Amino acid sequence: MAIQKKIVLNILKKKGKPMGPGDIAKEAGLDSKEVSRVIKELKKEGLVYSPKRCFYAPRGG
Repeated sequence: MAIQKKIVLNILKKKGKPMGPGDIAKEAGLDSKEVSRVIKELKKEGLVYSPKRCFYAPRGG
């Protein structure tokens, strides 16, 4: 798993609430477009889901 994916997943798990790409990017120190790309990949892999539009949370808590 790419380091960006691990960073994004760890942030989502640590916060324990759905977050938008911009908030994740600020927390991670990454570009928001990069975070959006990573989230898209994580969604395809079934590791994150979108409980409401433009917000993401890790699957299984």
